[in-house]
Amino acid sequence: MDFRSSEPRSEDILPETATAAVKVVIVGGFGVGKTTLVGSVSEIRPLTTEETMTQAGVGVDDTHGVERKTATTVAMDFGRISINEELVLYLFGTPGQQRFWFLWRGLFEGALGAVVLVDTRRLEVSFDVIGRLEERRVPFVVAINTFPDAPVHPIEEIRAALDLPASVPIVDCDARVRGSSRDVLMTLMRYLQSLATHAQVS
Repeated sequence: MDFRSSEPRSEDILPETATAAVKVVIVGGFGVGKTTLVGSVSEIRPLTTEETMTQAGVGVDDTHGVERKTATTVAMDFGRISINEELVLYLFGTPGQQRFWFLWRGLFEGALGAVVLVDTRRLEVSFDVIGRLEERRVPFVVAINTFPDAPVHPIEEIRAALDLPASVPIVDCDARVRGSSRDVLMTLMRYLQSLATHAQVS
């Protein structure tokens, strides 16, 4: 971490027009692109806790399908994005390995909703993640991240494989691209708004 300058950058300062802040959690299995998404969309320099993978994880972490990955999030990623002049989203990316899932409790505290990043090459790593969200009753949308060698399936096949109700939005995204990542967050905001409207009507 660079401590050479104590002066905050102009883009890191919270806009004076911001009147509301929402906490959103980015979740998913190991190596699905959570750190990439937070980094691509954050308007501030993202905080990451990536560490080099070592021999300690051999036999513990499931690296099937992501064997070339050399670093992993050990605590969280953090970023911020302004949806409009008044609304700010605080983004918290969770660690993907199960041995760090004990940190999820704190990260989910106060979260309004979540984005589940999915890799179609390894759909099975999403099952426990989605199960935990459903147990906590955290509303979420599913974003299918783009990988060069990932198979392409119709949305409804993915919905069936993940056992998701028709009401949960599923969208394609490229976590490397700011506009695509922002669209995912906007999908989540619209979904949360629809849930709130439905609750008021009911």
